[in-house]
Amino acid sequence: MKKIVTLLVAILSVITGFAQFPGAGAPGKGGAAVPNIGHVYGKITDTAGRPIGEASVLLLQSKFDTATKKRKEVLLKGLSTKANGEFSFADLPIMGPLTLKVSAIGYQNLQQTVVFQIKMPAQGGGQAGTQDMSALLNSFDKDLGNIKLNYDAKQLQTVTVTASKPMMKMDIDKKTFNVERNMVSAGGTAVDIMKNVPSVQVDIDGNVTLRNASPQIYIDGRPTTLTLDQIPADAIESVEVITNPSAKFDASGGNSGILNIVLKKNKKSGYNGNLRLGVDKYGAFNGGGDLNLRQQKYNISVAAMGNQMISKNSGTTDRLNFFETPNTSILQNNFSKTTGGFMFGRVGIDLFLTNRTTVSLGAVRVRGQFKPNENIGINTDSLYSAGTVKSFSERISTGTREFNAKGFQFGIKQLFPKEGEEWTLDANYFGGKNEGNSLYTTNYYYNTNTVQNNVIQKVLNDGKNSFLTVQTDYVNLLTKTFKLETGLRAQIRNVTNNNYNYFWNKSTNAYDLVSNATSNYKNNDNVYAAYVSVSNSIKDFGYKIGLRAESSNYEGTLTNTGQKFSNSYPISLFPSIFLSQKLKNKQELQFSATRRINRPNFFQLLPFADYTDPLNITKGNSALVPEFTNSFEFSYSKTFKGNNVFLASAYYKRTTDLITRYQTKEYDAVQNADVLISSYINANSSYTTGFELTSTNTLKKWWDLTTNVNIYNGKINSGTSSTDALWSWFGKINSNFKLPKEFSIQLSGTYQSKTNLPVNQSQGMMGPPMGQAQSAAQGYNKPTYGVDIAFKKSFLKNNAASATLSFSDVFRTRRAIQYSYNDYFQQTYDRLRDPQMVRLTFAYRFGKVDMNLFKRKNLKSMGEGMQGATDGMQQ
Repeated sequence: MKKIVTLLVAILSVITGFAQFPGAGAPGKGGAAVPNIGHVYGKITDTAGRPIGEASVLLLQSKFDTATKKRKEVLLKGLSTKANGEFSFADLPIMGPLTLKVSAIGYQNLQQTVVFQIKMPAQGGGQAGTQDMSALLNSFDKDLGNIKLNYDAKQLQTVTVTASKPMMKMDIDKKTFNVERNMVSAGGTAVDIMKNVPSVQVDIDGNVTLRNASPQIYIDGRPTTLTLDQIPADAIESVEVITNPSAKFDASGGNSGILNIVLKKNKKSGYNGNLRLGVDKYGAFNGGGDLNLRQQKYNISVAAMGNQMISKNSGTTDRLNFFETPNTSILQNNFSKTTGGFMFGRVGIDLFLTNRTTVSLGAVRVRGQFKPNENIGINTDSLYSAGTVKSFSERISTGTREFNAKGFQFGIKQLFPKEGEEWTLDANYFGGKNEGNSLYTTNYYYNTNTVQNNVIQKVLNDGKNSFLTVQTDYVNLLTKTFKLETGLRAQIRNVTNNNYNYFWNKSTNAYDLVSNATSNYKNNDNVYAAYVSVSNSIKDFGYKIGLRAESSNYEGTLTNTGQKFSNSYPISLFPSIFLSQKLKNKQELQFSATRRINRPNFFQLLPFADYTDPLNITKGNSALVPEFTNSFEFSYSKTFKGNNVFLASAYYKRTTDLITRYQTKEYDAVQNADVLISSYINANSSYTTGFELTSTNTLKKWWDLTTNVNIYNGKINSGTSSTDALWSWFGKINSNFKLPKEFSIQLSGTYQSKTNLPVNQSQGMMGPPMGQAQSAAQGYNKPTYGVDIAFKKSFLKNNAASATLSFSDVFRTRRAIQYSYNDYFQQTYDRLRDPQMVRLTFAYRFGKVDMNLFKRKNLKSMGEGMQGATDGMQQ
């Protein structure tokens, strides 16, 4: 009886001592209730003692149900373990048993009873009584120790099968290809990645086409001014191929699709990172690293990479000029070498303000410098014996190109209590500066081995651009399957460019600025858009219908003359529809139809000759109007056992007012001679049709295969002349082998059959001699193929390190051979760039997923608090 009385006195003392603590029970009608002062904590591990993060831990309490007149267990509290496996429950009732339930993927469920064992204080007072009181208080603080979970063999089998991401994922409006395991591209750029992405073609200059048209490049769902050779391959997680963009995306781009590059992001708690270093056969180094930190409400990622570039290019051009009298023959041999490199840096932070609110901040910095050098030998001869005397000239060009760009991203994602409802706001800015200088020296030899005359030309250029995109989207799942999406978007682009053309004046020993050959301009291009789309699924049938409205305007100024050009386009509507029907045995049919626009850029509109390259003089056409494209696509997909997928697609695109190149012969006052000038016109119409087959297969546990074939046909009707319709096909294959001893091999190949010349493809500064002129002609590209192979060896604990040896264009066959002609010339050229390239790359990954990186000072543990209360009671 004395012990019971002592216990009641102790409990009342504790109640009094904890009356000021959170969790103390409120007084009831019958007096003060027993406070919730229990504390239970522990750590979840596997049988080897390794912590298990994200395990589900539940505490249940048995209560009397007045309706059923029976006792039942109800959920008291629940949580997920931290990355180090720890869990803690506070403010628990101390009377009555509790049930602890633990579950984790890959492990057997565990259940145990938790009871607070209250120790009776000893009879009497003094120090013994105080010690017993402390023991009583400590009994409310229960450490369950390390709770070990046994592996679940069945679940582990499932995890093993799904741990590796599928090579291809199908959505109603896009295909996603996982490229993290792409060994051939190790140490390269996004251009190397694209060589192994189905539906994408890459020529030897790195120009990328998607179903025979130049696509828009996005990064993480946002448009970018970065080129593919400025994005390191090791930073890319996957590539989304959007052949027929929906109303949610920018309608610009005409008959081209979108390639959305998804960068790697950190998804693990704790820290992890990678270090890389590589070198190629020319001695060019590449390297970099990234570090990711994630804990509780923070996710921080930092990446820095650098690529040194050494590129060699050789070729020949055999050309007959018909516009000269008498006609002449030109045989040209060229060799070029470009050296330089670029640095790429990225930092991002995600702040998880609440369970439903996330703020994201990011910054990108890119800086590069390249030094192109080229030597061109030109043999010129008349086609007639009485014609022009045979001559030889040599054109030597040197120079530098620099770019310095930076970008910033800001985003907010707000989830709502209603499932499927969310709002996002994204702002993306990217801007940069560029400058360059080129020196062209042309030596004329005329029947002797000594220079008879020379012409020296210097071109200086600089510019800057800024690209701001602001977009807000709202998504609401109105019913279980009916989804509403809507949003607004503003895109503002500003470009300034200055080109100064100088010729050396021998009489004054100075460079003279040629005003007629100098073009300085700036322009502003704005696009405003709004869209709405609805999607729903009715049993096995799904649809997504959208409508986009866009309005745009641009204004440009020739800064050296003050002449202005401007235009504005009223609101245009761009509908899109996507239909999906699932069939039996994991089969699916899809259909899509969209309308898109391609507006002429300022350079195409500028009616001013550009003499940057005297062999390729270009001029814009201010009378150009936008081109509109209607696209249709029908697809069939089948998923077989083992996650093998087959996809067949048929597509048709029709474009009106197609913007294409054409050539004219004009007298040029700068060169004092008749020259060919390339410009632009709106053709009447064009069409492209074709069908594509894609298959991803896991043939064995150690062998997977991706195959893609695209068969297509196209025709342009320009009113005055038309290209001949030509059936062509393009194929690529990518095969991965896992070998014993942690070895793996990737073998890939591409083949392009004879095909028509591209309609309007910008070759850039790395293009072929007279490359722009060829785009304004009829003709074809001859067939070409290439094979790439890579070997990888993983080693160290948990395969943390790896070495990859890759060979590109193994058989030296990836040549560009092109035949072109029009009323003014007939030409064949043959080029080879960086054949049989070899790269060696070392990589090391590190990390720890059970480390508290942002560990803050917490309040004292419940046990320490109890001890403090005891000390206070003793005083």
